[in-house]
Amino acid sequence: MWYILAFGSACLLGGYDSFKKISLKDNAVIPVLLFNTLLCTIIFSPWLVMTGFGSWDVQKYILGKSVLVLSSWLAGYVAMKNLPLTLVGPVNATRPILVFVGAIFLFDERLNLLQWAGVVMAIVAYMLMRLAGISEGYERGNKWIVCLIFAVLAGAASGLYDKFLLSPSRLGLERMQVLSWYSFYQALMMSVMAAFFWWPNRKHTTPFHWRWSIPLISIFLCGADFLYMKALSQPDALIAVVSMIRRGSVLVSFAIGAFMLKEKNIKSKLFDLILLLASMILLYLGSK
Repeated sequence: MWYILAFGSACLLGGYDSFKKISLKDNAVIPVLLFNTLLCTIIFSPWLVMTGFGSWDVQKYILGKSVLVLSSWLAGYVAMKNLPLTLVGPVNATRPILVFVGAIFLFDERLNLLQWAGVVMAIVAYMLMRLAGISEGYERGNKWIVCLIFAVLAGAASGLYDKFLLSPSRLGLERMQVLSWYSFYQALMMSVMAAFFWWPNRKHTTPFHWRWSIPLISIFLCGADFLYMKALSQPDALIAVVSMIRRGSVLVSFAIGAFMLKEKNIKSKLFDLILLLASMILLYLGSK
């Protein structure tokens, strides 16, 4: 069942990436992220009340996740604003490779033959997509690429940390407690950042424009995170496979980037995308 939840999370995550790209086009990053964290907190607010604060021994771990995720989001939002969606999605999808390596060494996970085949095929697809990005003129030293790479590293660390938080054999925290409180901490941190860094300098930076897509970022993200954490909370879930499937969201964001946003060099990236889709099928068959 956990792999079905992972696929559902991937679909919603693709919508999240797409609405994020639409919202950030010629728009200020910090207020968009602020609205995102505030709305996520509102959505999860019933669980804030139901789960309660508990002890600081628990909350300090959730606060750590908030710092990791927010760091990844800030860098990722900046990269998303300045790079094509059909490049950001695939490069972002290299995150599961790092999670995969970490899962083997930190959690002693073991994959079967079909899962290994799916992972290797996905790695090849991600590398080909990275080469496509270079061909578009975005070299490794490009500052937006650096932001994207940092977002990937922080996101991979967050994925491994989720396994530590939710696994019954580790901390075994309740998933809605983690979701609701880490959203709350992020909203607090973003409020401080907006008040002291963005608002005083708003006239000298990119102006903020409200768009219909901004609340959709939060709605799709909350749905994706709910299914993702429900998958990870199951005892037999493999974080390496869940993370790889979840990054299949690139299929959704790629399609939107190609057909709605009319981005370039789509044909050259199509083979890489088909290869990634084949890897998702192998992972599904190997996990069923």
